[in-house]
Amino acid sequence: MPRVGLDLEQIIQTAAKIADQSGTEAVTLAEIARRLSVRSPSLFNHVKGLPQLKRELSLYGVKRLHERLQEAAKDKNGEEATFAMADAYLRFTQEHPGLYEFTIALPHPKDEEIDREGNKIITLIVNSLSSFQLSEENAIHAVRGLRSILHGFSSLEQKGGFGMSIKHTESFNLLMKAFLTGLKHMDASV
Repeated sequence: MPRVGLDLEQIIQTAAKIADQSGTEAVTLAEIARRLSVRSPSLFNHVKGLPQLKRELSLYGVKRLHERLQEAAKDKNGEEATFAMADAYLRFTQEHPGLYEFTIALPHPKDEEIDREGNKIITLIVNSLSSFQLSEENAIHAVRGLRSILHGFSSLEQKGGFGMSIKHTESFNLLMKAFLTGLKHMDASV
């Protein structure tokens, strides 16, 4: 019988906190149970095991990231929307480094629900890029490029890869401006 007050959402949120604080490898059923003051078997009333929990964390992370990007782009168009989403993406990775890892290391490569949620992010970004009037193919290239910039920058930042005294935000802003300027010339150069 499930413990009163314990539900899947609470388990997922606890697991996400563990991942953010201690890394994805620290997410174990034993640690979640300890933090929730229950015995590990109690968790099996809500999840079948660690693989299902990691899948739920991936879905939860993708949904939270989409919400952040959508909120950042609200009432904005074109470059302003793209820049705002890029900034929101970077802040998400800074605030939720472990949860973010679950959004990129998907446990099931062909999970339709996670794919559907991930496609919402892609659609949001493609819509923000519509002012650049890119072909459908080039819009996909642009999304891939933007994702690479955002993931690469956030990964280097998290690993302490920016040791020089110049502020990270200045580098990020220059990188985004260069990317957006490049998009203006993308269809003409291909």
